[in-house]
Amino acid sequence: MAISTKARQMRSEGLDVVDFGVGEPDFDTPNYIKEAAIAAVKEGFTKYTPPSGIPELKAAIVEKFRRDNNLEYTPAQIAVSCGAKHSIYNILQAVCDPGDEVIFAAPYWVSYIEMVKLAGGKPVIIETSPAENYCMSPESIEKAVTEKTKVLILNTPSNPTGTVYDLEGLRGVAELAVKNKFYVISDEVYEKLMYDGRRHYSIAMLGDGIKNITITVNGVSKTYAMTGWRIGYAAGPEDVIDAVTRIQSHNTSNPTSISQRAALQALTGPQDDVETMRAEFEERRDYIASRFDEIETVSYVRPQGAFYIFPDVSTNYGKTFKEKRIENSMHLADYLLGEAQVAVVPGCAFGYNNCIRLSFATSVEKIGTGLNRIKQALSNLK
Repeated sequence: MAISTKARQMRSEGLDVVDFGVGEPDFDTPNYIKEAAIAAVKEGFTKYTPPSGIPELKAAIVEKFRRDNNLEYTPAQIAVSCGAKHSIYNILQAVCDPGDEVIFAAPYWVSYIEMVKLAGGKPVIIETSPAENYCMSPESIEKAVTEKTKVLILNTPSNPTGTVYDLEGLRGVAELAVKNKFYVISDEVYEKLMYDGRRHYSIAMLGDGIKNITITVNGVSKTYAMTGWRIGYAAGPEDVIDAVTRIQSHNTSNPTSISQRAALQALTGPQDDVETMRAEFEERRDYIASRFDEIETVSYVRPQGAFYIFPDVSTNYGKTFKEKRIENSMHLADYLLGEAQVAVVPGCAFGYNNCIRLSFATSVEKIGTGLNRIKQALSNLK
């Protein structure tokens, strides 16, 4: 957000900035979803709703999990919140006591570490590598588990890396969670954006043992280009969802009534636009990867989902431009923005300083322009 804000400021000053920073689809919300929101306003559906969401939306979410994830829930096991981020925040507030340990992988989504701290928990970060596809192995998780472990956060497909846990990897995580009796928060908000024919698997589908300790988080933001509508949801054990609902009733009350109606239409209406967007993102993934193949000082793990690429640019550290030395991902991001007018996010924000993150949720034309500038800017470093 900070990078994009600076990029917008530069554009307002007349500079031509290519922005790879923000993590949201560049597509507009489909019209049939907008029409549902307009109808809700005209009908006067503008009052408070139940804190955890309207019954119709919760029923649609139950059906979505049954249809897409082979998971059976009741409406009492569903809580709708003001975005998937809000869902995760509420879950951590519900299950974490001061000093409880929460395990997650680096690179991690920027908000995980802060939300754990806000809940009084202790982040336990597992360093991953490109050789591991940036995924936590069962062995690395087992080493990190202690008697204070309360939660493991799993993100697949991943922000920032675009990597995906396969079925074997999920089974290993599930076995450890059941054995050691800790919760799993499964962040699946990018589940519909999968490439190369891959299928998304929810860890909770692997048996009652893991389902009973998993809270699955999703939302409409990425799948339906509805980031600003702020609707996310969680499904899990009824006692956890009850606690989430009580917390939410005091910190925000209900999610926006109008957005709930729009989300209901998104989940129950035609899904053709979802596949159209997914296919376009896959083409952009292929293109941005092919362009990075042309840059000798950059390597990357090919994204399997989401709409990010997380190239390793660390071979450029130690080089200089006009007596300015590039020592880390923040320096490189500042250099690319100032000298090449390209906005990227430094990997240090995700706990992984070797890399930078680029969102390819932008046009092929802009990707081409941006990669031309990055290639030239990196070649200028000596």
